[in-house]
Amino acid sequence: MPQEIERKFLVKGDTWRSLGSGKQYKQGYIASEQGRTVRVRVVGEQAWLTIKGKTQGIARAEYEYPLPLDDALEMLQNLCPPPLVEKTRYRIPYEGNVWEVDEFAGDNAGLVIAEVELTGPDQAIALPEWVGQEVSDDPRYFNVNLAKHPYSQW
Repeated sequence: MPQEIERKFLVKGDTWRSLGSGKQYKQGYIASEQGRTVRVRVVGEQAWLTIKGKTQGIARAEYEYPLPLDDALEMLQNLCPPPLVEKTRYRIPYEGNVWEVDEFAGDNAGLVIAEVELTGPDQAIALPEWVGQEVSDDPRYFNVNLAKHPYSQW
C-alpha cells in the first residue's frame, strides 16, 4: 500500500527563501470525512487527484493519479467547497532530505510550514536552523483542515 510519512514544522525567519525557488499550488477537497480525503491539486500545467486515508501517527495511505488540467480546474471550481488552499511550495535540500516549505496565500496567508517526507516513522532527520516548533500531531495544520478552518480565522 502506498504510504505517506511526513513531519511538519512551523518556519521561523526567512533565511530559507534564498535556498530554493517556488511553484504555485492550488488545491481543493472533493470529500473529507472520517479520516478519508479526496483532493484535487494543480501545480502549473499539471494536476492530480489524491486519495488519502486516516492519519496514524505521522503516516497514512496515499494514492495519487494524474488528471487532465481542464478537468482539474473544473473540479476545483465546481466540486471543491471554498476556500481553496493556495500556496507557494519551495523544495529545499538539506542533509540528505528534501524539505518542502509551504508559504500560504489567500485565507491562510501568514502561515509558513515546512514538511519533510520520511521512509519510516522513526527515521532520524537533521533540522535546518529555520525550522521551528513541530506541528505534525496538530490537525489544524493539515491542508484539509486549512480548507475548512483557514488560518485567518484562528
